[in-house]
Amino acid sequence: MKIIETNRLIITEFQNKDAAFVLTLLNTPTWLKYIGDRGVKTLEDAEKYIDQKLIKSYQDFGYGMYLVQLKDETPIGMCGLVNRPTLEDVDIGFAMLPAYAGKGFGYESAKAVLDFSKTQLKIPRIVGITVPDNTDSIKLLEKIGLVFEQKMDSNGEELLLFGINF
Repeated sequence: MKIIETNRLIITEFQNKDAAFVLTLLNTPTWLKYIGDRGVKTLEDAEKYIDQKLIKSYQDFGYGMYLVQLKDETPIGMCGLVNRPTLEDVDIGFAMLPAYAGKGFGYESAKAVLDFSKTQLKIPRIVGITVPDNTDSIKLLEKIGLVFEQKMDSNGEELLLFGINF
């Protein structure tokens, strides 16, 4: 189901047919370094991840992480909203395949998801978290309007928390 359309992108809900893409994205060096190993090593693992994480979030909360595609339907990344038990507020997240990083797609998709969360979902506050050395993520969070609020600890790992109130 299409959620958002921008000048260059179509943002949709994930489906099981996206398993090969999910397998690839979740095993890129930047995903593994900055987001972490989700144990998705096979197509079957990717299908379970889609069912148990992505689709379950749509069912439980009415939103989640979305597939980011070019207008020709080439999948290039994911961007969306996450309810994390460790955070009081809804978290925006994003990740692009390396070939599409640094081309403005992260900004275009994150800005569209942020606007969607404000206007359509009526979420009053969005946060973003990242590790301190992920400078690209920090720049993107700031570019879409989130402001650094505090350092926090998550299972012994230092994270930076950014936020925006609507």
